[in-house]
Amino acid sequence: MAKVVRMFKTFKTHWKKTTVGVCLLTWGGNWLYGKHCDNLLRRAACQEAQVFGNQLIPSNMQVKKATVFLNPAACKGKARNLFEKNAAPILHLSGLDITIVKTDYEGQAKKLLELMENTDLIIIAGGDGTVQEVITGLLRRADEATFSKIPIGFIPLGKTSTLSQTLYPGSLNQVQRIADASLAILKGETVPLDVLQIKGEKEQPVFAVTGLRWGSYRDTGVKVSKYWYLGPLKTKAAHFFNTLKEWPQKHQASLTYLGPTKRPPEEPEEKPSRPALYRRIYRRLSLYWASPQKEIPQEATLEAWEEMQLSTIELSITTQNRQLDLTRTEDFMNICIEPDTVGKGDFINRGSQKMCDPQLCPEGSQCVYASRCILQLPEGTEGSFGIDSEEYEAMPVEVKLLPRKLQFFCDPRRREQMLQPAVQ
Repeated sequence: MAKVVRMFKTFKTHWKKTTVGVCLLTWGGNWLYGKHCDNLLRRAACQEAQVFGNQLIPSNMQVKKATVFLNPAACKGKARNLFEKNAAPILHLSGLDITIVKTDYEGQAKKLLELMENTDLIIIAGGDGTVQEVITGLLRRADEATFSKIPIGFIPLGKTSTLSQTLYPGSLNQVQRIADASLAILKGETVPLDVLQIKGEKEQPVFAVTGLRWGSYRDTGVKVSKYWYLGPLKTKAAHFFNTLKEWPQKHQASLTYLGPTKRPPEEPEEKPSRPALYRRIYRRLSLYWASPQKEIPQEATLEAWEEMQLSTIELSITTQNRQLDLTRTEDFMNICIEPDTVGKGDFINRGSQKMCDPQLCPEGSQCVYASRCILQLPEGTEGSFGIDSEEYEAMPVEVKLLPRKLQFFCDPRRREQMLQPAVQ
């Protein structure tokens, strides 16, 4: 008992050291517990992947080839370690023939896609910028009609990984997100995603799965990292200092667009069986002896283009991939035109919200649904576009929706949620 009393007296005498020691022990214990939980997640995911790897394949079937495009610079240079520690073991245990291609500089993935040979799967390991580069290189190929049918897997390793919110269940644990994405590739469930084709007057087209942003919120969001020394106040500080410049900040342009288009029925996965020989012979003879029918010329239907002049603080053109609905009957992209009459206080508050949700379309904005649009900017317009979080020079562009262009691997639980409206 005397030792216990002496110990408490020591703690009371050196209370500062005691407080620091308790804090360090608590933090260290929490850190070790987190590492232990991550190891349990990795072990469970590897055991599940081993089940796929143990499956027997027929002798006349080859092992599936998967090409991984890894951006080591993603997540501030941590992407390579994250991939090798969390995703690579799962992919190798699954029995896939893995080829890892590491990009060394920005834009390299586009060039590598032009030289890529046949593969069964394409896996993108990185963030939004890596996705944008890979799909742009893929759809610029001369044989893109064939290569666009290759299913694509996405392993979220970047600072911004917008697609992961659509394809996988939400999780705050990074190891869990990477494991879910890797296992979704093995399970084989896919969903069709829309793609935006963005073409300037001279440049080659750029493709995006999220969208295009142009305006003050995007320009300010790029500068937030400069105020890192302000900690949690850096976002509001960046927007506050931006209001000290010319105000109100208006972006003027001319927008011409076409309305939504009806979604055609999906093609059956299984091809119909070939008719019997006598049926094919009878069909050919009937066509040969039948009198030729005169073709009635059909009047070409004029496309109903609509034009509007706009003045906005920010314009965004986004796909419907964020809230994917597989039962939708129309294909369109969402054009959000935000009013230019925003006060400085609202600009600061809304800017903080847009840092968390860049696709936020605030109340009072004008929404236009279109399948194709042409954005004309006045001469001498400065600034930049944000296309899937990548910066491009602002210029007149034509944006065209390519509905259900690419197939991405998706967690089966998320796919069931996308099909729920059809059940109700």
